[in-house]
Amino acid sequence: MTPRTFAIGDVHGCARTLRHLVTQVIRLAPGDSLYLLGDLIDRGPDSKGVLDFIFRLDAAGFNVTSVRGNHEEMCLRAPYNQSAMDMWSANGGQATLASFQADGPGDIPHRYLHLLHSLPYYVLLDDFVIVHAGLNFELTAPFDPFDDTGAMLWTRSDVVDRQRIGGRRLVCGHTMVTRQQLEASLHSDKIMLDNGCVTARWPDMGCLAALELNSMQLSFQKNIDL
Repeated sequence: MTPRTFAIGDVHGCARTLRHLVTQVIRLAPGDSLYLLGDLIDRGPDSKGVLDFIFRLDAAGFNVTSVRGNHEEMCLRAPYNQSAMDMWSANGGQATLASFQADGPGDIPHRYLHLLHSLPYYVLLDDFVIVHAGLNFELTAPFDPFDDTGAMLWTRSDVVDRQRIGGRRLVCGHTMVTRQQLEASLHSDKIMLDNGCVTARWPDMGCLAALELNSMQLSFQKNIDL
């Protein structure tokens, strides 16, 4: 079988949903590559389980990479001042702490924090940039879009200047979109794969989406964690 390359949108602590999507729906094979678009943690019930699944895939020899999302960034900043802790708590951090049975971010075991610290802000593929939120194309020389890590975590801009990124398209999460919007984005320069896995109460949302980047085939898994 020809190796496949998958990108999966924001997991947000929904470990059962991620496991089912990877093992039963797309059936990830050892020769495949899997890119996760960040926001692995927070809001959902089992952030620890999401990270444990990534550890297991890696130990089994699967090619799995995640970029850093704004929720990983908030978690990493939370121990250093109260306002950062308050911001993380207000955005789903307490669910992450509960999954670790931790009182604070300092109680999360080192191997998990080391994983979050190690996440790159973006990954370059031949035809795509894998990044959580997007890039800042308003930067002018001598700066380029890859100099603004804040935009990679937080931007909502749909602007893409492919000439500045080697003709590539962006593959992003971060901004929740309906299934119809997600499918429409496959024909744009910014592919949006966050179908709001933890917002199952909203119409046309509540799935974890996987896109195979060679065939542009989409797969969805309805949330089974909530």
